[in-house]
Amino acid sequence: MATNFLVHEKIWFDKFKYDDAERRFYEQMNGPVAGASRQENGASVILRDIARARENIQKSLAGTSGPGASSGPSGDHSELVVRIASLEVENQSLRGVVQELQQAISKLEARLNVLEKSSPGHRATAPQTQHVSPMRQVEPPAKKPATPAEDDEDDDIDLFGSDNEEEDKEAAQLREERLRQYAEKKAKKPALVAKSSILLDVKPWDDETDMAQLEACVRSIQLDGLVWGASKLVPVGYGIRKLQIQCVVEDDKVGTDLLEEEITKFEEHVQSVDITAFNKI
Repeated sequence: MATNFLVHEKIWFDKFKYDDAERRFYEQMNGPVAGASRQENGASVILRDIARARENIQKSLAGTSGPGASSGPSGDHSELVVRIASLEVENQSLRGVVQELQQAISKLEARLNVLEKSSPGHRATAPQTQHVSPMRQVEPPAKKPATPAEDDEDDDIDLFGSDNEEEDKEAAQLREERLRQYAEKKAKKPALVAKSSILLDVKPWDDETDMAQLEACVRSIQLDGLVWGASKLVPVGYGIRKLQIQCVVEDDKVGTDLLEEEITKFEEHVQSVDITAFNKI
């Protein structure tokens, strides 16, 4: 399509001739101008070259669109014809294959029908009709009046299983026995006692206080749930030393307030009591 467009395109190949004629006319009217004439000569040369190039292009396009150039489209047309012919041949062969398959299927169906008719298990048997007699209403049996003896027997029947009362009593006794044994076992098991470890600082009045006597006074305190531990003398300053003693107490029986109260009773030796550490065991 591009080649055909260029072939039919209208180009003004002789434009430079008209330009030269127009230039000469104005030169005769106004006189020649040197600079302008030179520029116009250069422009006319360029236009002349462009016109020649266009003319050559048009000639080359006209040559390609001649009778020799028709070989391309005709070749494509011949190829299409060949392909269409091959497709028609393949279509005919496929039709033949489909017909053969249809014939084979029809033969198989016929053979299956013959086999079904010949086999005894597939013979169609007419359903046997059974004679059904008309329904008759069945009267319920008449209830006999209950006799006094039967009423007494009904009263003797225990619907709630009272025959197993003895078994229930035995099960209850067994359950009570097991509960009693469990309670005794739990009572024998020793309960966990909450204990605490306390570190006390017992301070004397001055450096003349007998620390051995002070420690003896502190250890003389005996309470239920109180056990004294290790002790040592810790220097405080100016020759004064304090008694640092450890004890273990049962929380439910001995408290820190009770310990402080008992130790501060020894007013001659003890100035104050401080709790340095308190840990649960």
